[in-house]
Amino acid sequence: MSEQTPKTRQYQRARFVTQLPAHYLYSPSHFWAARQDERTWRVGFTKFASRMLGEMVDYGFDAPVDALVTSGQRIGWIEGFKAVSDLFCIIDGRFAGPNPALEGDLALVNRDPYGAGWLYAVVGRPDSTCVNVDAYAKVLDETIDRIVEKS
Repeated sequence: MSEQTPKTRQYQRARFVTQLPAHYLYSPSHFWAARQDERTWRVGFTKFASRMLGEMVDYGFDAPVDALVTSGQRIGWIEGFKAVSDLFCIIDGRFAGPNPALEGDLALVNRDPYGAGWLYAVVGRPDSTCVNVDAYAKVLDETIDRIVEKS
């Protein structure tokens, strides 16, 4: 008998606790990518990134729908109470557009970062720097340890 793959991976370091979706890919810059269909990927902030920015208050996208985009390209911005951040693409392909649900409820980014609070979609292929959940947990360990050392 084979065991079923868990849907999430429990993560805890210092005072930060979250459930990371096990089947998502993660970027070192704290974005996640999840398949929407065979070629389309939804991208959002990880819980760590949304916590660092604080409650979201405004956002905008510079990339028009159907524009060719590449990993690392700035495609927009988002403002939280704690900071303003550029939104970078982590998928090479065609920009499929922002999450329409954010127009009416930007707080979804904080309330449901791995679900309804996704930021944008791209038809294409994730960047080679995107990693699985276990490798991302190591990125989080290093990031949180640096923050704790500075405080």
